[in-house]
Amino acid sequence: MGFVLMHNFTLTAFSSFVDVLRLAGDKGDRSRPIDCSWQVMSPGRRPARSSCGIDIQPTSDLTDPAGFDYIVVVGGLLHGMPPLAPAIGAYLTRAAKAGVTLVGVCTGSFVLCRLGLMAQRKCCVSWYHYRDFLEEFPALVPVADQLFVVDGDRITCSGGAGVADLAARLVTEHLGAAVAQKALNILLIDRPRSAESAQPAPRLAEGTVDDARVSRALLLMEQNLAEPLPIAALADALAVSARQLERLFAERLGESPQESYLALRLKHARWMLANTKASAGRIAADLGFADGSHFGRAFKARFGETPAAFRRHASRPQGRAGMDDEARVFE
Repeated sequence: MGFVLMHNFTLTAFSSFVDVLRLAGDKGDRSRPIDCSWQVMSPGRRPARSSCGIDIQPTSDLTDPAGFDYIVVVGGLLHGMPPLAPAIGAYLTRAAKAGVTLVGVCTGSFVLCRLGLMAQRKCCVSWYHYRDFLEEFPALVPVADQLFVVDGDRITCSGGAGVADLAARLVTEHLGAAVAQKALNILLIDRPRSAESAQPAPRLAEGTVDDARVSRALLLMEQNLAEPLPIAALADALAVSARQLERLFAERLGESPQESYLALRLKHARWMLANTKASAGRIAADLGFADGSHFGRAFKARFGETPAAFRRHASRPQGRAGMDDEARVFE
């Protein structure tokens, strides 16, 4: 494995990947790279700074990509980053031409897309960055309801704890399921999740969603706020009947899919009122409401005040407390 760390990369994504390799590669518990080996590469062996401020010292310069089975690009913070170093872009392009499997972890998938290395490939992104991806790559279709996607010699992963599942999948392919399970057990992970496992959904209320179908339905709703999908279309995407989907939502969330969908749209509308200058009419149109009156009635029914009244007190410093916490959940 060769690792290329972007500036402000996510430390968890990198360390989770390496730890699975470390534990799978040894015959005992001494962290010896017997069956797995890895290099952390950087032009000129310059240190890479993680998003939490911890620097990682590379073990090598950018070495011949043909010497690796995989080259993993670990991303992190998305906005305000310096341009990709030309040497890294040229290196990844050369690796792709050499047929080396490229892995984009966290926002490392954005790096591969910017280099034109994901054309006609499925690309997994976190639901957190779904809209960022659509804005930057309108010609590509992101997958934001799975932990990771394997598409030939391109692998992309949403990040977070799902990186350990991806690493275990690769270990299983090369060293066997027992070795991968051993590594996960030492990390106190019960069992590996498959690529198709749903990413955790944004919460509508306190508590968690413990059904993958409901979680995936919520993700699809969040990704289609402007043009709400019919419930029948959501059910088709999940390979269940509309009636079954209704029953699942009632059991897990105590409300219908329609009510959950409306709650997501109104929560995002509330954030837009507090954090943007868009008019209530514009917000209504952007979130698929029939008109401003429909939006106003629905907003008041849920939050107990009109959009105009909410905006007046939300614009005050004390009224904005907590509003920014919702910014990236739905935008």
